[in-house]
Amino acid sequence: MVEVKVKNQKTLEINKVFCGDTIEVMKELPSESVDLVFADPPYNLQLGGDLHRPDNSKVQAVDEDWDKFLCFEHYDSFCQQWLAESRRVLKPNGAMWVIGSYHNIFRLGAIIQNLGFWILNDVVWRKSNPMPNFHGKRFTNAHETLIWASKSDSSKYTFNYEALKELNEGLQMRSDWVLPICNGKERIKDRKGKKAHPTQKPEALLHRILIASSSQGDLILDPFFGTGTTGSVAKKLGRRFLGIEQNLEYVRVAEKRIRDTMTYDKSSLEVSQGKRNLPRVPFGSLVERGILSPGQDLHSYNGRYIAKIRADGTLIAHDAKGSIHQVGAILEGLPSCNGWAYWHFKIDGTTAPIDLLRQKIRSEI
Repeated sequence: MVEVKVKNQKTLEINKVFCGDTIEVMKELPSESVDLVFADPPYNLQLGGDLHRPDNSKVQAVDEDWDKFLCFEHYDSFCQQWLAESRRVLKPNGAMWVIGSYHNIFRLGAIIQNLGFWILNDVVWRKSNPMPNFHGKRFTNAHETLIWASKSDSSKYTFNYEALKELNEGLQMRSDWVLPICNGKERIKDRKGKKAHPTQKPEALLHRILIASSSQGDLILDPFFGTGTTGSVAKKLGRRFLGIEQNLEYVRVAEKRIRDTMTYDKSSLEVSQGKRNLPRVPFGSLVERGILSPGQDLHSYNGRYIAKIRADGTLIAHDAKGSIHQVGAILEGLPSCNGWAYWHFKIDGTTAPIDLLRQKIRSEI
């Protein structure tokens, strides 16, 4: 457990599971202290009785007291309170994920918008192995919906676009995710061999969410911690977490699970970044630092042109003067040019793009 001092607030304990009522515990958390919230709240399923398979075996359904509410008004009031607290504890550039089914996600969406969150996407988690519809009176319920929202419309939220693209074999990640439900060895069992928690989410889902919308060292809050999937994945990925759970048995399971979770090697936690996220390196800084010198020649990638470097970081070639991009575009008769790839310098008897020098500087920043 790590303790973090927050100005004008009491000590905030990190990598800890708090046992108690989520709204009351959240009220004790410092304002603007959390980077990301992931919430898997009660769905208010309103089940009317036992569900049996065709062989008359009973389905282990969600029938715990924590999923039971007197009426929709009661449920809405509960959600209004924990969502308001979530927004309060989020940093200005923070964001939130909320998952639900048709029973509750539309009610949650309205409250989220009313509180001032800015919805970025709704994501459909399409289950590759859903539970069948045993009665044959409805469609098989094969998906759940996630709402991804920033704290406000001006929040500079985290979105690791390039990392998700790599996860998806070079294609843009879509808003429909095909992932299996939690089963097999991943499904945590209690001492009687039954599911320790009826709605345990798969780690693959949390892995994608945290890779998408958080960075190493970020603080992730899960106000409905259950058996600790969020904490386990956060630990693996080098994120910090806070969990809140009112059921003591779930807390014990989560704490043991997280103790047994190994953190991935730090060198493997870096994710692909888009060029817009890389530090800006002006060409002139190469000249200032003596990596390239005024009067030194640069060669076009095709060998047709030579330009001379000037002391202010501009180039001159024939009658063309300007930046590395402008001079390349003028010489080639093009509307634009990527000067970092176009211009090459001599090294060890050959030539290499000046972008190699920029990458060297970036590695030092």
